[in-house]
Amino acid sequence: MRTAVLTGLFAAMALAASASPVSAAPAWKFNGTELTGSETIAGDAVLSNFTSAALTVTCKKMHYTMTIKNVSGTGKGEVTAVTFTNCVNNLEGCTIEPIGAEKLPWAVNLKTIATNRYVLFEGVKIAMFFNGPLCVLGETLVTITGSAGGLYDNPTETFAFSSPSFSSTGTGLKMLGQATQWNGAFTTEATGGHSGQALTIS
Repeated sequence: MRTAVLTGLFAAMALAASASPVSAAPAWKFNGTELTGSETIAGDAVLSNFTSAALTVTCKKMHYTMTIKNVSGTGKGEVTAVTFTNCVNNLEGCTIEPIGAEKLPWAVNLKTIATNRYVLFEGVKIAMFFNGPLCVLGETLVTITGSAGGLYDNPTETFAFSSPSFSSTGTGLKMLGQATQWNGAFTTEATGGHSGQALTIS
């Protein structure tokens, strides 16, 4: 009798486990349909900045290009180009020329935490050359390195880097050996066959 009860209990547990919903991996979608193959997207951030305890660099515009795809149902991608326009800093007498992205492409991964969807940039490297006769960092090459997680908003089709998004995703950047925050909201727009379609993350 005991054996029969245990057998029935284990069978019920197995049935419940098989009926439990499986959390789907985050994937790229256009107009609600999961992306097959690859697509190129591009976008801009207005007034993006990098801030550490000693240095703040602000750019009036940042533009990126990214190739995206789904691999086994999970969103992946690569940042293939990043440009910066009109960048200034908070140090007296210092100019920045030039500033650019290095070690491209940067890997892109999607991540879901609770009900939030994130776009993660990995292998980030940005280099900037400081100059000026009175600049404390005169003729110094400064790099920003690490990873960055941005919160994706489906209704607006944008992703934003901020202190909460870095904390939630466990990502981080460094500049001059100090933890550095990236703040900026980026638009997304398909430039290939899905141009004009809404980009969401499932």
